[in-house]
Amino acid sequence: MLSYVCMNWILLLLFTGPTVSEEVVIGEVGQDVTVPCSYTVRNSDDITSMCWGRDRCPFSKCSETIIWTDGWRVTEQHNSRYLLKGDLQKGDVSLTIVNATEADSGTYCCRVEHRGLFNDQLLDHKVVIQKARISTASPHTYTSEQTSDPGSTSESSFTVTRTWLSVSASEAPQTASGPCSGTADCLDVTANLQNTSVSLPSEQHPEYGLYIGIGSCAVFLVILGLALFLT
Repeated sequence: MLSYVCMNWILLLLFTGPTVSEEVVIGEVGQDVTVPCSYTVRNSDDITSMCWGRDRCPFSKCSETIIWTDGWRVTEQHNSRYLLKGDLQKGDVSLTIVNATEADSGTYCCRVEHRGLFNDQLLDHKVVIQKARISTASPHTYTSEQTSDPGSTSESSFTVTRTWLSVSASEAPQTASGPCSGTADCLDVTANLQNTSVSLPSEQHPEYGLYIGIGSCAVFLVILGLALFLT
């Protein structure tokens, strides 16, 4: 009877496999990702060997072994990107993946070998390496359309545009941080610029003064001639 129970227990272990817990670790491409794993060390007798491998923990050892340690130092390492940076003698056997890539995503097994039959500590990790999120601010384009009043000519619009472009940076108003807020504001600006351009023609005809001067000289010469004739 006892042998029958023992045989059933052994078969149950063989077919079901060891009980393994699973955790999820999420990292970003290009960053160092740490997959945690540890065991309790009360004294030097508790220090033991362990391994990391890809895929789930098998019935013994590690599948696709990445790294081995005897508890004191690393004894086997298949890739320099996989490191044990923790204090091994204190039971910190966390795996660090340096400069992670999307290909590093998958299941990892941490197996700590304790003394005794079927006494190993098993821990599966599902590692997900995602692309880094890059936030780019899209440029904002402000478009302002000015509509002229009925009866206004395209020549006025051309004058306003030409006058606005001729303003230097030192003469520009300091409070203007963007386009006009409404149609009324835009019309006010247009009216001011047009009023400024209206006063310019008086300064662009200096020949009127020349004509007046010539006329005055002619009258003076006529008067002078009459005075000489009479005398």
